[in-house]
Amino acid sequence: MKAEKIRNLTDDELNHQQRDLADQLFKLKFQMNMGQTESLKKIRGLRRDIARVQTVLREQELAAVKTETHTTETRKTEISKAQTGKTQSGKTQSGKAQTSRAEKR
Repeated sequence: MKAEKIRNLTDDELNHQQRDLADQLFKLKFQMNMGQTESLKKIRGLRRDIARVQTVLREQELAAVKTETHTTETRKTEISKAQTGKTQSGKTQSGKAQTSRAEKR
């Protein structure tokens, strides 16, 4: 299975695909141990497909955490700005410019 095709699947589909591939791998290993088949290429391919699915699942998990972290950091910045009462122009919310102690003397 191609990585592009795997990336287009949803999380539920990826989990289902991973279970199916693991089940197929188990059956092939069982047949091989019983001496019914010698399909090493198919076993190798299944292991690689499972690895691809797990990789895409992990990529999606990391992407979700990254966007969540970015959103949280943005919100924290907005909250800290609101708490200090400053806007981007350097004025307080009441519209008065803040002056430093040196300017007041």
